[in-house]
Amino acid sequence: MRMKEDHMLNGQLKPAYNAQIAVENYFIIHGYVSNDRTDYNTLIPVLEKHRKAFGETLEEVTADSGYCSGCEHKARCLYKYDAEKNSGRNKVMKINEQWEALKEASNANIQSEKGILKRQICSIQTEGHFGDIKENENFRRFNYRSSEKVYKEFMLYAMGRNINKYHRFLHHEIEKFTGKAEQKTA
Repeated sequence: MRMKEDHMLNGQLKPAYNAQIAVENYFIIHGYVSNDRTDYNTLIPVLEKHRKAFGETLEEVTADSGYCSGCEHKARCLYKYDAEKNSGRNKVMKINEQWEALKEASNANIQSEKGILKRQICSIQTEGHFGDIKENENFRRFNYRSSEKVYKEFMLYAMGRNINKYHRFLHHEIEKFTGKAEQKTA
């Protein structure tokens, strides 16, 4: 993969893994590790892992645009210029009404109150984990090389994060409870 941190500035390819997480209420519930260069092919495997683990298909999923390459509507939305049929024309402009309608519906979903909330949750919960893992905890390299071992290492790391998060949550709840108890006796 081409890495964001290219110290030599030569676009060198380096061995790497693409780690994905599924988050619910700030806890990491699933992970997926692949050697895909992009996120395009990683959403479906995460959803399949959820279905296998819990026996149900999710009703709603929030993901960013990096996962939208396999959209079922894509073929209907794109116009392909046929050079043989239109050889006399230099430029062709067509408006795909179906694409426009899908674009408007998508924009309405994104701009709705529910869509805004989902985008905020996605950016805070999921991206927050990766930002914290990379920048604050300086976790940037795996110790193992096969995707199976990298997955196990990553999930152990995720479990540790979840335990720390749960500990902080309990500590906060205890402080709230004891603070209120002290106020009542005063």
